[in-house]
Amino acid sequence: MPARPALDDDQRRARLARRHRLAPGTAADRAEQVVGDLVAVHATDPATVFLAVAARLAVPGTADTERALYTDATVLRRHGMRKTLFAVPADLAPVLYASTTAKAATAERTRLLKDFAASGRDADWTAAAQSAVLDALDAARTTSPDGLTGSQLSELVPQLRETVDYGVGTSYQAAQPVGMRLLRLLGMEGAMVRRRPVGGWTSSRHRWVPGPPVPAAPTAAERKSAQAELARRWLASYGPATEDDLVWWTGWGIREVRTALAECAAVEVALADGATGFVLPDDLAPLPAPEPWAALLPALDPTTMGWKHRDWYLDPGHRPELADRSGNLGPTVWWNGRIVGGWAQRPDGEVVFDLLTDPGPEARTAVTAKAADLRATLADTRITPRFRTPLERRLTA
Repeated sequence: MPARPALDDDQRRARLARRHRLAPGTAADRAEQVVGDLVAVHATDPATVFLAVAARLAVPGTADTERALYTDATVLRRHGMRKTLFAVPADLAPVLYASTTAKAATAERTRLLKDFAASGRDADWTAAAQSAVLDALDAARTTSPDGLTGSQLSELVPQLRETVDYGVGTSYQAAQPVGMRLLRLLGMEGAMVRRRPVGGWTSSRHRWVPGPPVPAAPTAAERKSAQAELARRWLASYGPATEDDLVWWTGWGIREVRTALAECAAVEVALADGATGFVLPDDLAPLPAPEPWAALLPALDPTTMGWKHRDWYLDPGHRPELADRSGNLGPTVWWNGRIVGGWAQRPDGEVVFDLLTDPGPEARTAVTAKAADLRATLADTRITPRFRTPLERRLTA
């Protein structure tokens, strides 16, 4: 049997730099280009979307991302992998729904109905509350074309202000507002969609508007096809990567991942640590090393969070400083394809960083320049990551 092609860590870093638009000469002109190349951008923390895109634009800023999200709707916020909220290209939304979201939304509705029933609210009650929410959004189209916030909907639909018990009989039992659960579910299903928030671009108080008709549940064949397409797009940007990486990123089962890899004809390659990686069949040729580059990427950035196994770009000894208790990685400083430190914004607006290893004078100069660029992008905005890490807290203390 012929030996598998080998792609070492330098090759992985060269691909990351170019395909994630971080290498010199690869910056994008429009937000859609960035989001498309990254496949999906974490949107749990609203600031992540704007800062991840800005770090990869030829002219850094937030205005073009606002245009893509709220004016042209070419980038959409959708629940997807691991039931997490992402910003994705509009053309990927149907693929995301069929491959991932539909199954998660079905499970979420089952849990919601069970929890509501345990609090004395049967399926008819839930259906009536859902209809009242959608009717309120529809009625507001004329008077509030930008949509309604969750608080405004709660004023119009009293059922949303009621509470249900969650996790009955467990150590984490708690009371939750009906609105928290029901609006999230309707957002997952696509019956309502997030629009421009109240406040600035860091705000998570999104307005809601009616969504397009919710698609029918995908057939097994449609789900299989969509999973193959999502895996293909991901490998084009993140390959080579392991089965474990794709299982982690998608939240699919191992059998689904193996089927998707087979459907897109992924090719096995040998990685530097001895693991088996996968690339698309036309992606075996080596890439030249890019010119030296630096980047300051936000918490939960797609490049930072793109793989489960990260030792080829993140020193395991630095994880405790850069990750929260759940493993979410905070703001990071990059030099030539490796994470070398972290950054934060102080209350006075200054962007500061700490290098956990000494990358040399050229790197320090480049990182300092990137920090100045980021300070200009932030202007009067103040950023506090939703998932705070030890290093970020220390820098802002």
